[in-house]
Amino acid sequence: MDWKRIAASVLMLGVLAVPASAASITPQTTMKEIRDDPDIKASGLYTYTYVWERDCERLSTSRDDETLAEVVGKTSAEACAAGLNYLAQVYHDGTRVTYPLYSEEEIAAVPARAHAELYYCPAKQPGAKFAIVLSGNALYYSGELRGGVATAWELHEQGYAVFSLRYRIGWEAGDDAPLEDLARAIRFVMDNADTFGVSTEDYALLGYSSGGQLAGVFGNEEKGWGRYGVPKPGVLLLVYPINNFLGAKPAYHLLMDTDRLERRYYSYTVSKLVTPDYPPTFLWYGRNDLMLKAFVYPLQGPTLAKALEASGVPNRVEVYDNARHGIGIGVGTDAEGWVERAAEFWQSVSE
Repeated sequence: MDWKRIAASVLMLGVLAVPASAASITPQTTMKEIRDDPDIKASGLYTYTYVWERDCERLSTSRDDETLAEVVGKTSAEACAAGLNYLAQVYHDGTRVTYPLYSEEEIAAVPARAHAELYYCPAKQPGAKFAIVLSGNALYYSGELRGGVATAWELHEQGYAVFSLRYRIGWEAGDDAPLEDLARAIRFVMDNADTFGVSTEDYALLGYSSGGQLAGVFGNEEKGWGRYGVPKPGVLLLVYPINNFLGAKPAYHLLMDTDRLERRYYSYTVSKLVTPDYPPTFLWYGRNDLMLKAFVYPLQGPTLAKALEASGVPNRVEVYDNARHGIGIGVGTDAEGWVERAAEFWQSVSE
């Protein structure tokens, strides 16, 4: 028997079995290497974190030498790398990843709408439920990689389809633009459910920080889903959400809505919008969360948790000793594994 020939054949089969363009992104891959990957680049996936990287060509390469782990943090780096590799392969295999939310005519009328996009992470099997992920933002910062890609991968592993929403932030977020973007995203997925192979029942909104505040507002019929004429979310998954912006509200109004008197999304306290028909809610936050402390800790997660319980809304609240703001997936912290527990809650309230 020619063992050398057999060994060579087996080796060749192994080589042929490897996807031709599979990206090999790791937490130590630099942002330049990620952006230069042909499938990541062609897919249109948004890989910036600061608006000046997006808007200023001279600054667009300012973080090129930083690794993925340095940009998204070690608590989310592995999941983010896995998600990027998956999306690169999905795109290479012929599935579109990036979808603009507005037509060319709508963007011409409001140019900032060009910054609203949806990124599709397919489920393992057709007919899966879907989640829309709203990353956190800080007026000039957005977390599409740490919040969007990493979470999309983790939920994909739980069997769900995921759409990461890039919504308008900062001075572009006036007149409730982020809520408009979210409603447009939900309507788009619902209208194209067959194309995406997703169920339209019991969809989830998963929001981090400021994105959690948006998801929380949208869970209210009058201010959110009912106002925009889209189906009620099946569940809210809120990750260290801002419940009340407190003293930041006047600054937000000055930045975004100087010429308007009406209340906007940032003016609302989520806990005051909780009613008995509010969507079932999974909520977690950390006791050492300095951002929540800056907004008066007792008025944040603790107040929202009390409102859910008082209104009889099905809920699961997890509070961790070691879970700082912005940790995303939370590997290596007390919050580790929260995605699996959130998925379990989602499943339990969908039965």
